[in-house]
Amino acid sequence: MLVVCWAAATATAADRPNIVFILADDVGCDAIGCYGGQSYATPNVDAIAADGLKFTHCYSMPSCHPTRMTLLTGRYPRRLGGPRWGSFPADEEPRTIARVLKNAGYATAVAGKWQLALLRDDLAQPFRLGFDQYSVFGWHEGARYYDPFIYENAGRRDDTAGKYGPDLYSDFLIDFMRANRRRRFFAYLPMALCHDVTDDLDEPVAYGPRGRYDNFAEMMVEMDRIVGKVTTAIAELGLAENTLLVFTGDNGTAMRSIVRVEDGKYIREPVFSVYNGRRVQGGKTLLTDGGTHVPLLVRWPGVTRPGEVVDDLIDFSDFLPTFAELAGAELPTGVTLDGHSFARRLTRDEPSMRRWAYAERGEHFWVRTGDWKLYDDGRLFHMADDADEQKPIDPTKLDGAAADEYTVLQAAVEQARTLP
Repeated sequence: MLVVCWAAATATAADRPNIVFILADDVGCDAIGCYGGQSYATPNVDAIAADGLKFTHCYSMPSCHPTRMTLLTGRYPRRLGGPRWGSFPADEEPRTIARVLKNAGYATAVAGKWQLALLRDDLAQPFRLGFDQYSVFGWHEGARYYDPFIYENAGRRDDTAGKYGPDLYSDFLIDFMRANRRRRFFAYLPMALCHDVTDDLDEPVAYGPRGRYDNFAEMMVEMDRIVGKVTTAIAELGLAENTLLVFTGDNGTAMRSIVRVEDGKYIREPVFSVYNGRRVQGGKTLLTDGGTHVPLLVRWPGVTRPGEVVDDLIDFSDFLPTFAELAGAELPTGVTLDGHSFARRLTRDEPSMRRWAYAERGEHFWVRTGDWKLYDDGRLFHMADDADEQKPIDPTKLDGAAADEYTVLQAAVEQARTLP
């Protein structure tokens, strides 16, 4: 962590990439084929890994809103004062990831899930955060899937009857890419899929016609289809060679998902997936790997090496400084960023400078290296052979390299305690 006053522009206008950022909802590593997920077919997502980089140690917050806060600001929620759910600090609005790229000359757009305000009360918020255009469903105002309730560029869409939200969100961004194909752009797709319906409405909102509800497996099929639709559009628009495509998830796979409605009530059942030969339940909301270990796939043809596996530590605060470096953009001034750019891992195969990653839930948090994980309450786990965190390690019995790792994590915990 460091106080950033300025950033030198390292990219020229000619080599700055377009950036397409796809954020799947409630999809952890256990759900993705190229990570060892065996329950769902994800050919379009897997194709990104085959054509680009697969990061094995990317970590999010354990739930959606804190992850989005970290992504947009490059700062941990604890540093931001732990904003209430579904809000965004006003003083952070001028220095978001979209604002940084917009200031560097990028066209910017977002489509899908917003969750940073009840937009009916503040339709201008996406503009203030740096997005030139937006098309997002009305969070807690109506449906996000079939017959979706959509706010688009400060107005309510009135043509969504009989249409499928994820197709409308992706269509919007594809149209945006087409319109801006002769300039640099940032297209952000925070997907509705694969989150089940939790809208605060008097009557449940169906995923599909005639009250039919998709279960998690069906939503995974749709998620992968939408990813394929976007990647195909990038190719057909002739943009692949100068577009950085990123796919990741906002937290671990959901623990439970709606499977039906009985007497007007949602009925949820656990989500189990086969992951590297083991049957595991989704861990969203938990600080375990099941809640925070997410896929990260990055493709930039001619720059990233196809099929390469990268073990660098990454967390969601890293995207803002990474994209800023690739875009030749100035970083926000006078604030402390938690992120570390991994741009040179993409362009020069230089490892990230991050020594430890961080995640929090409420008052509790952990810090970790690739193999070791230390909680704020002192619990220590060797994740390389105890991914389920069943065997706490006595740090007094460590020696050699393990003792050195523990020393790093102890210092990191004390640093995290002092945030902001």
